[in-house]
Amino acid sequence: MKWVTRENANVDRIACPWLIKRFVDKDAEFLYVPRDQVMEVAQREGAHPYDVPDVELGHVDGRCSFESIMVKYNLMHDAGLVEVAKIVHAADVSADINTSPEGPGLKAIANGFALVHGLDDHKKIELETPLYEALYAWGTAKAAKEQEQKSPAMA
Repeated sequence: MKWVTRENANVDRIACPWLIKRFVDKDAEFLYVPRDQVMEVAQREGAHPYDVPDVELGHVDGRCSFESIMVKYNLMHDAGLVEVAKIVHAADVSADINTSPEGPGLKAIANGFALVHGLDDHKKIELETPLYEALYAWGTAKAAKEQEQKSPAMA
């Protein structure tokens, strides 16, 4: 499948490709185009638009695009992904920056990649993918520890 969004990607538009390739479509192809061409390219290429106004996989009902993808593809059951989603949301939605202690750090890192690599969105995906893998591993371990503390094993 093809996926299309605005060029000059930052937090959500880089996190979403990681999520999609890891959990939805391992062969996904991502297209980054000028803002005013997203819907035209989506129609012409048969691509799924994300992180643009008025689309299902965008900012909807207080969710960022990462969270909207999780909802659509029934990924909310994965506690590690839920932890990553909290961080991505905080980093991506300015008004919610302090809802996750890790959010400001992710925002700074993602902005740094954007400054270094500019419009080379595919390079940003390539370089930031290990970051999201690490956040997922951390989130999974955190969720498991929290679950263990809620229901300790019987001795």
